[in-house]
Amino acid sequence: MTTTAVETARDTARKPVTMGQALNRALRDAMAEDPAIHVLGEDVGALGGVFRVTDGLAQEFGEDRCTDTPLAEAGILGAAVGMAMYGLRPVVEMQFDAFAYPAFEQLVSHVSRMRNRTRGALPMPITVRVPYGGGIGGVEHHSDSSEAYYMATPGLHVVTPATVADAYGLLRAAIASDDPVVFLEPKRLYWSKADWPADRPQPVDPIGRAAVRRPGTSATLITYGPSVPVCLEAAEAATAEGWDLEVVDLRSLVPFDEETVCASVRRTGRAVVVHESPGFGGPGGEIAARITERCFHHLDAPVLRVAGFDIPYPPPMLERHHLPGVDRVLDAVARLQWESEWTEGGVR
Repeated sequence: MTTTAVETARDTARKPVTMGQALNRALRDAMAEDPAIHVLGEDVGALGGVFRVTDGLAQEFGEDRCTDTPLAEAGILGAAVGMAMYGLRPVVEMQFDAFAYPAFEQLVSHVSRMRNRTRGALPMPITVRVPYGGGIGGVEHHSDSSEAYYMATPGLHVVTPATVADAYGLLRAAIASDDPVVFLEPKRLYWSKADWPADRPQPVDPIGRAAVRRPGTSATLITYGPSVPVCLEAAEAATAEGWDLEVVDLRSLVPFDEETVCASVRRTGRAVVVHESPGFGGPGGEIAARITERCFHHLDAPVLRVAGFDIPYPPPMLERHHLPGVDRVLDAVARLQWESEWTEGGVR
């Protein structure tokens, strides 16, 4: 092959890929490697899923391995429990975040407990894919941020990608896990693009490792999923104020990478946790508590949170006010600076 042909092939392999396409590739590669992997859910077969993440899988692997189910989430996940007990590795799609609630009893009572209940005899290698979060103009029941429910359920891993590469790598890691994984897919990022080596996709770190997306020295923005691009944009805008913000993408909510988060906060002395989930009882409270317990003597200001409001998800026209944006993040950073100066100045 000539040099020009090699370069053309490389350019083709690295053409922009969407997150949805990377997720589809992860499912296809996993199913090709392991016949025990089955995909099931509402409209995942002929339609290819509402967001087309399962597009083409039924045609390639057959309807026995990519199966359309009735509109009954509890039944879908209950069937997956039985499949896992008999040695299969089901991947369940919950069509929208708030549609998953009817299956929550199965998740809490069986999926999360079965391995412990049987003293390890019956692992639950189930991946539950949940499109979640706002930013698409969806109505009620189509835009929830329900991660706190899953985080509070012992026995579950909870992960969420923010990049195209992580979408592929984290989903492959989730499917390979012998523990149940709730895989939260940020709906607003399905169409985000990146140059990605589709010819040789590389898995990311094992579940449980955060990533520093932007190094900085002034403060740490701790975030995940759909709020990662918001924090990166805020960090760029903050340079105009002379602030150098570090951005940590958790990637895994459970297990929580305390080492990476605390190392960052100890360097910067300030932290803001950013997420779309409501603030009260949300993930930010647990993260802020852990940082305060482990990094108290390194903090120059209290840990702050920027979150969705404590209300049911609003109508589409009000969505932009509800979701954390760049201005709200920068306002929190400004408060951090003020708190620090107030303390250092001896006003208290």
